[in-house]
Amino acid sequence: MLDAAVARRLKLVGLDVDGVLTDNGIYLGMVGDHPVEFKRFHIQDGLGVRMLRTAGLLVVWLSGRESAATALRARELEVDEVIQDPTARKLPAFEALLERRGLTWEDCAFVGDDLADLPLLDRVGLPISVANGVAEVKAAARLVTTVPGGEGAVREVAELILKARGEWQGLLTKYFLERGDVPHGARRSR
Repeated sequence: MLDAAVARRLKLVGLDVDGVLTDNGIYLGMVGDHPVEFKRFHIQDGLGVRMLRTAGLLVVWLSGRESAATALRARELEVDEVIQDPTARKLPAFEALLERRGLTWEDCAFVGDDLADLPLLDRVGLPISVANGVAEVKAAARLVTTVPGGEGAVREVAELILKARGEWQGLLTKYFLERGDVPHGARRSR
């Protein structure tokens, strides 16, 4: 269970990409003379990202490798910032982000799965591991998701944070009103 005070203090949710937003698989190939890379993103994670942003939280993706597929998905979801560092030195990149945005480590949650994420998980206010995280990452985490990365883990994190903040139900109502949809269960309860 996530402490409400910790959840309410958050201003930013940082996400590793490979192994958190994806299942760690990378598909490489050639189209003509051009190399291409494909990644599989879980659609429920996308709605989780949108819900976090709607609640006013910054969402930042921090990857230890450059990928056009990552940039494309982040643009589609209107992620606040994407940092792709091919050296996988995430700590200096995240420190620069905090300075630019005027935030502290305590203002942030970070979701990781592998060793490159440990320096961040050791400093953020809410360290989170996905279910498929390596042992060291799980040991550093305050929360471990029930599902692995690429299978809806980010959605699970979004719901945990937003429910602990007391915002989930209001966000659902707003979501359905904006779409002009009324969930079936809501019609029966009128």
